[in-house]
Amino acid sequence: MRAIFISFAALVVTASAAAQTQPAAPTPAPAPSQAAAPIAPISPQVQRTIDQLREAALRDEHGFEIVSDLVNEIGPRLAGSDAEARARDWAVAMLRADGFANVHIEAFPAPGWSWQRQEANIISPSRQRLVIAALGNSPATPSGGVDAEIVRFADLPALQAAPDAQVRGKIVFVDERMTRTQDASGYGEAVAKRSGCPRLAGPKGAIACMIRSAGTDTHRFAHQGSAGRSVAIPTASLAPADANTLDALLAHGDVRVHLDIQAGFRAGAQSGNVIADIRGREKPDEIVLLAAHLDSWDLGQGAIDNGAGVAIITGAARLINALPRHPRRTIRLLIAGSEEIGGYGGNAYAQAHASEHHVIAAESDLGADRIYRFRSNFADAALPYARAFQHALAPLGVVPGDNAAEGGTDVGGVKENGAPVVDLSQDATRYFDYHHTADDTLAAIDPEQLRQNIAAYAVFAYMAAESDWVFGPVNTAPGASH
Repeated sequence: MRAIFISFAALVVTASAAAQTQPAAPTPAPAPSQAAAPIAPISPQVQRTIDQLREAALRDEHGFEIVSDLVNEIGPRLAGSDAEARARDWAVAMLRADGFANVHIEAFPAPGWSWQRQEANIISPSRQRLVIAALGNSPATPSGGVDAEIVRFADLPALQAAPDAQVRGKIVFVDERMTRTQDASGYGEAVAKRSGCPRLAGPKGAIACMIRSAGTDTHRFAHQGSAGRSVAIPTASLAPADANTLDALLAHGDVRVHLDIQAGFRAGAQSGNVIADIRGREKPDEIVLLAAHLDSWDLGQGAIDNGAGVAIITGAARLINALPRHPRRTIRLLIAGSEEIGGYGGNAYAQAHASEHHVIAAESDLGADRIYRFRSNFADAALPYARAFQHALAPLGVVPGDNAAEGGTDVGGVKENGAPVVDLSQDATRYFDYHHTADDTLAAIDPEQLRQNIAAYAVFAYMAAESDWVFGPVNTAPGASH
């Protein structure tokens, strides 16, 4: 990692950088009540600063260097592993070199699951290798593996409806495909089979589960992921190409597979969150939280998931930290540990910091393709502030969203504690071609789109921290606008 510093003079650039912004993609119109809200005024001084931050971010190379250093110097970072611990030390050194305050690690226990073997082969009617990935928290098969007949189900409801006799003693194969969407909504449905298959098949007497990978590619890569916090039977994902092979063979008769998963937990495993602040000049106890997670699965490099998120929030905060005057509120970076295995880092942070005042929170965890939409989760009276954010982000090709922002895993705990959240929604159209696969490498990141993300986060974070706006409490009553 290289320590790189900037001066305020580097923030002053010409307006010609606006040509680097990209047009907005089609998106649903905001909810009527939000669209009708007035736009809260932005002072000329704040407007000048966010213009400078935006244009500087669109030219800055430091964000890409952050993710490049992480994946090249550390590599994949399985939750609770020694590699994740090295990544925490790397993050502390990087943040201190860039002049952040209060840089420290907050440790917590983690499951420490890992795999040692993940193999599958068709043994009848033909002999073929299958590409699989053991899913997180999966138990092992007996030593040497198991041989069993495959029973296929199109989706989880079909498995749930099946009689026990149809499943007992077999390897269940859930074959549901994932729909490609810009807003990642296809993933929410497709990923349910990771935990749903062992949860439903185990009590019916299945000896193992295999699922078609939760992804949108057609490659011979299996997608990793967690099978839940308590997994009863060995569970693996299957590369899309090999799921197609099983489909073709099952159409003609019975198929038997040999499955060998050796995996387990390391006793006493530790993880941790890395914290860094830009201390507010007037209201240091009011926190604008920016989050991303540091851990990753280990078939790829963990570049888009979630080295990119670490680079985005850190790159944005670094530009703000270099300003001659810090914003009024504190901006805090939460670089969370052990997200992939069950959101442990975000939960640990929310518990440890429950007494602190988080005025707003945002998370970057959907790769590095451009932000196309801004969604809020504000009280109705605060909708003019959402409109102001949307207005300020428009030069980056970001369009208004609704008032139903979800946040994300690493800010879910502070959201439950009462903090309003926003979604700077990234274009997920191609994200799940790479997500949790061996193809999650630096090559999947477009540096220009990464810079647009950094610009959007810098604009949002500075506006939120420089203002005295109150965004909540959020109205969740029936019929609320979000």
